[in-house]
Amino acid sequence: MARLVLGKADPTAVAVVAAIHGGDLEALDRLLAATPALATARIRDADAQRSLLHIAADWPGHYPNGAATVALLIAAGADVHERFVGSHAETPLHWAASNDDVAVLDALLDAGADIEADGAVIAGGTPLDDATAFAQWRAAHRLVERGARTTLWHAATLGLLDRVEEYYRGPGPEADRALWGACHGGSRAAAEFLLERGADLNWLPPWERLTPLDAAVRSGATDLATWLRARGARSAAL
Repeated sequence: MARLVLGKADPTAVAVVAAIHGGDLEALDRLLAATPALATARIRDADAQRSLLHIAADWPGHYPNGAATVALLIAAGADVHERFVGSHAETPLHWAASNDDVAVLDALLDAGADIEADGAVIAGGTPLDDATAFAQWRAAHRLVERGARTTLWHAATLGLLDRVEEYYRGPGPEADRALWGACHGGSRAAAEFLLERGADLNWLPPWERLTPLDAAVRSGATDLATWLRARGARSAAL
């Protein structure tokens, strides 16, 4: 059976998006009962298509009754593994992670969402890659609590020093990137560990022109920025 695809201005699409974002479970239930194919429908906007679960996790997230909305959609037949169709292939879990929406994140995981799904806008990675890159710290820590695999980058960014020590394999690009991540995450302990072991204090990442010092300043990690400056850290703007 062909999937139902609705333009974003279609009256049914407008109604279901309003019900999801308004947390109106009764209205959503009526819409799903009236059109059973709606649970697996996609909403089309130009060349992109979103599932209803994506809409439940959409920016800025934290919609009323978010977790209950996810449960209702899945009970009606929505697929927790659906992919965005467009410029990336993110799952609804990627979106919940990117919005720091822990309630929706938990609801998706409870329904079987793949915590290691690839396709993120961040290098095609996982929901944890999105959460750490976008400084969505509650979601990032919750993903780790729920069993997400971590790398040196994740560990440094989240200040998980025991894992930093476990993963560290010596100076080099991975350590440089991890130091930048520690500063992005405001983790002085991880930054100290990596800097003492040869990470590049003024490394510039390929994704933006910000040194570790710049990353710390942007994140509001004032004490860490002061500590970095005392060790000769520079801003990319100088």
